[in-house]
Amino acid sequence: MSLKQVIIVRTDLKMPKGKLAAQVAHGSVEAVMNSDQKMVQAWKKQGMKKSVLKVLSDKELRDLLVQAKNHDLKVGLINDAGRTFLEPGTITVLGIGPDAEEKIDKITGHLSLL
Repeated sequence: MSLKQVIIVRTDLKMPKGKLAAQVAHGSVEAVMNSDQKMVQAWKKQGMKKSVLKVLSDKELRDLLVQAKNHDLKVGLINDAGRTFLEPGTITVLGIGPDAEEKIDKITGHLSLL
C-alpha cells in the first residue's frame, strides 16, 4: 500500500512565502501527531511522500475537512494565532494523513498543486 500525506492551503489569504511555509509545516506536523503511529512509521519507511495542494476559500477547505473525517482520515486543521499577518483563529491549512494514497486521492485528487 502506497502512503502519502497532503497539506491543503487557502490561497485566498495571500500569505507571504514565509508565513505560508510555516503554516504548511504546522498542518503536516499536526496531522502526523493525530495519526496512528504504525501508519506514520510505515509512511516514514516509504519516504514520507507528501503534496501541497491549494483551495480558493475557507468553505472549500472546510468541505474537504468534513469529507476527510467521513472517510476516517486523520487530519490537522490549523487556526492561526494571529500574531503576525492574519486575524486570530483564521483557518489557514488542512493536513490529511498519512494514509493510503488511493483513500486520500478520492477526496483531494481534483485539487491542483500549490
